[in-house]
Amino acid sequence: MLKHEFKEVMLLSLDTIRSNKLRSFLTILGVVIGVMTVIGMASVIEGLNRSFAQQLSAMGSSTIFVSRFPAIQFGRLTQQQRMRKELSYDDAVAIKAECGAVAAVSPMAFPGFITSPARYGSEKANGVMVRGVVADFLYVFDSPLDQGRFITDTDVEHRTNVAVLGSEIVEKLFPSLDPIGKTILWDGQEYLVVGTLQKLGSFLGQDRDNRILIPFSTIRKYYPARKDTFIAVKPATQELMQTAIDQIIDVMRRQRRVRPDQENNFEVGTQDQIADLYNKVTGGAYMVMLVISSIGLLVGGIGVMNIMLVSVTERTREIGVRKAIGARKKDILWQFLLEAMVLTGVGGILGILVGAGISWLVNKFSPLPSAVSAVWITLAFSVSVSVGLFFGLYPANKAAKLNPIDALRYE
Repeated sequence: MLKHEFKEVMLLSLDTIRSNKLRSFLTILGVVIGVMTVIGMASVIEGLNRSFAQQLSAMGSSTIFVSRFPAIQFGRLTQQQRMRKELSYDDAVAIKAECGAVAAVSPMAFPGFITSPARYGSEKANGVMVRGVVADFLYVFDSPLDQGRFITDTDVEHRTNVAVLGSEIVEKLFPSLDPIGKTILWDGQEYLVVGTLQKLGSFLGQDRDNRILIPFSTIRKYYPARKDTFIAVKPATQELMQTAIDQIIDVMRRQRRVRPDQENNFEVGTQDQIADLYNKVTGGAYMVMLVISSIGLLVGGIGVMNIMLVSVTERTREIGVRKAIGARKKDILWQFLLEAMVLTGVGGILGILVGAGISWLVNKFSPLPSAVSAVWITLAFSVSVSVGLFFGLYPANKAAKLNPIDALRYE
């Protein structure tokens, strides 16, 4: 019996919406905008989160980063940070020799900001990133080799002019040739190509396929003024991560002669710390999204309350007739409450469809990744129905309390 009554009230509610299409649409427009905002923004943030997680994983599992300055920092460096001396290759050697919980160490050197393109014959690649690395780089960053070999300890020892190319460099300089054994030109120096890397994608907007890796010592040979070193470390196991960090800090403090009462004049970070910082940023974006969508839902809820009050007034005689033939107070209450919930539920469905459409357009025509989450769809629909329940309660209660005799007399 209850199921039959529910179906009857549902059909009556939908019939009321159909008979006042424009008014119903304008009433739920705020709900549509609020839900659309939730789905659209949540999809972009969800897409960014998934992309970031994939990129962070591709950087290599359980990697520890040792640097002169924080990897990510908002605002200006402090006076203490600006006075820090550069990290050195010797620091990396000490970490590898003295830290028992460490499996591999990869120091990296940078030539500075150089706009010179890489060239092979008439082909060229602009915006290349050149890094000086050692043999452990492949293991620390889980970078898969595609062809040839990687930089060896012998290359570093003899400061040879050899290079390993990212996949994008290979596509630009050798579109139809095998690059192994060819000589490229960059910043006035020739480098023999000994290997290529598989496609890696980007990380935090930085293209990791548009790069050239050469021996660490070769960078130092041609760019002696660039003394700073970035150090990446792979712990022996995931379980030894914290032990490795403690050992690295101890070695670095001794290497850099930091007194017991002084703060570290270097930074030690992990992927988890980068992920935590990223999540804080996206958490702020979620808060902005919730505020914007709440305004839309509030406007929509007020509109629903207003239109339901009008509906109660317009249907006073109908309410009186229903009560006269036996409708109970709770039947009238349920009828108008369900009508309000159906109204906002339809608005929620429209908002979800529009938001999903926006997500598809963003994913298709912009560089931002976007992914619609079933969790947010469920949440958005539930909230939209709850708005109808909350804002429809007063009009429904008012309708249920009408005196049937006064209602029948209403003109």
